[in-house]
Amino acid sequence: MPPSVAAVNTATRRVLAFAVGGFLLLLLVAAQMFVNVDPLSLHRTDAVIMLGGAASERLPVARQFQEQFHIPVLVISHTDTVGNRVADEACNAAAFPNADVICFRPPDLDTRGEAEAISRLIEANGWRSVTVVTSSYHVTRAGRLIRQCTTADVQMVASHPDLDFIQWIRRFVIETGGLIDASFRPECANQRAEM
Repeated sequence: MPPSVAAVNTATRRVLAFAVGGFLLLLLVAAQMFVNVDPLSLHRTDAVIMLGGAASERLPVARQFQEQFHIPVLVISHTDTVGNRVADEACNAAAFPNADVICFRPPDLDTRGEAEAISRLIEANGWRSVTVVTSSYHVTRAGRLIRQCTTADVQMVASHPDLDFIQWIRRFVIETGGLIDASFRPECANQRAEM
């Protein structure tokens, strides 16, 4: 006996309500993981490190944090990419050696490469704590990768990009995939075993 029209409509409404509820829950989780990431308290660290990309948004935050907390060293990821132009110009204009500014080029131009390079910088300089500045959508994944590479205290500070809804959805998809990857394929796994 075929189901009645009323039963089909009820089932359709339930499926639709479940899908809408799931989507809203997903948006809530995304907002907490990629938008509302500012720490409750901040403290002075040995260095401020700006991750590459979105430099016009990230570098001012890194410099402001450095000044506010009187942190002696600013570390800048130098990538020679379009999105990092402001930071690359700061590195190119700096005179080296310079105790106040360190520019590094990650072995791979991605967050994993930056995590490895930051680990080496922390070890070489004997830093016990660092503040890492990156875009809010990137804080969770970058923090996980960097912490996988060092035992130093890593404090993450977010810069806040001006993205539209579609750009936020795109970042959510990319960062969620990156978080899954960082969970199943930890960075510096061999290095951490040796620590």
